[in-house]
Amino acid sequence: MTKSFLTIVLISFAMSQAFSQGYRVSLQGNQALGMGHTGVAVVNNAETAFFNPAGLVYLEDKLNVSAGAYGIFSSTKWQNTDTGQFSEVEDNVSTPFYLYASYKVNEWLTAGIASYTPFGSRVEWEKDWAGSHLVNDIELAAIFVQPMLSVKLSEHFSIGGGPIFATGNVNFNRNINRTLTDENGVRSNVTIDDSGVTNWGWSAGFMFTPTEKLRVGFHYRSLIDLNAEGGEAVFANIPNSQLVPVANGTTTFDATLPLPAEFTLGLSYQVNEKLLVAFDFNRAMWEEYDALVIEFGDPGIPASVNQRNYKNSSNYRFGLQYKAMEKLTLRGGYYYSESPVRSGYFAPETPRNDSQGYTAGLSFNVSEKLSIDASFLYLRFDEVDESYDFYFENGVAVPFEGTYKTTTFIPGIGISYKL
Repeated sequence: MTKSFLTIVLISFAMSQAFSQGYRVSLQGNQALGMGHTGVAVVNNAETAFFNPAGLVYLEDKLNVSAGAYGIFSSTKWQNTDTGQFSEVEDNVSTPFYLYASYKVNEWLTAGIASYTPFGSRVEWEKDWAGSHLVNDIELAAIFVQPMLSVKLSEHFSIGGGPIFATGNVNFNRNINRTLTDENGVRSNVTIDDSGVTNWGWSAGFMFTPTEKLRVGFHYRSLIDLNAEGGEAVFANIPNSQLVPVANGTTTFDATLPLPAEFTLGLSYQVNEKLLVAFDFNRAMWEEYDALVIEFGDPGIPASVNQRNYKNSSNYRFGLQYKAMEKLTLRGGYYYSESPVRSGYFAPETPRNDSQGYTAGLSFNVSEKLSIDASFLYLRFDEVDESYDFYFENGVAVPFEGTYKTTTFIPGIGISYKL
């Protein structure tokens, strides 16, 4: 194995470290998820802190708190129809959460705080599967914390927003290439791990209420670059040979991973006392993720540059809410989500294509102050025959291709409290 080949190996590794793309679904509130994850123009409870801080000032109660979590149960199947090779990921369970609170200072000012997990996943393929030179397993998470203010400028118009503190971690493992083993026949591999990666961003929005029944909302969340500095890279099961220019051991790495800016524009309409309908359009600025550069602390390991060439993507969300009785509110929704991954850049650590989400939910009022919120999402990714065309061996491209099919079931539970 030549030094140039090692560079190519590291470049292919960089491809697999795109945890900012990760496995991302919209899970920031059980009431909102039940309505197709609409919320930028909806004022229901403290979940408004995520969807549009400008709406918090319209909450009638002095104190509002919402908290909840989800269980993500995902299955991904891959098959190369030419060779018959097959692999499947089962029971990739992760548990994103949210916690929101708001306090009404006076009729024109409300303060709030939000904590939520917008990025996170766990993918574990079978050991030494056909794509193990790209990824064996990956586990990642990002948590956002945001204080905010909501200000009513007039009877019909409000603004809101605040700074965002983001922190993340990632653990990733892949085999060095398709064939390399140590003296005992164990596949050579590398693991990268880092935690406590932090940075700051911000968000701001407005809400316009021209009539008692109609609301219009807009919310923008800024780009946040997570800068991994001094992370740990561990090379293992490397054969003891002068032909292999890397040895077993640990070094450091630096990398910058963008969490893209996004904006959401939407409206809600109160059809009658019982029925509310909502629509959101969301646009994520993934073009920021053009390439990933990893620099290693060992001067003998060259920096790697990997082209990602992501495209901006749109999400279309529809939802309705129906107050069935005094203690019970029912919800339903649908959304269509575009993938930012271009053809030829499809990698198995993020087996994602365009998807459709079908949602349902309910709230049961235990008392005047406390309600239990539940939701369910069936997320179906379009079956896709795709490839990753940027893995090289000895200077020759070796595309990794196949057919991917992913389905996901996500139940959620939460509570809402007001005082």
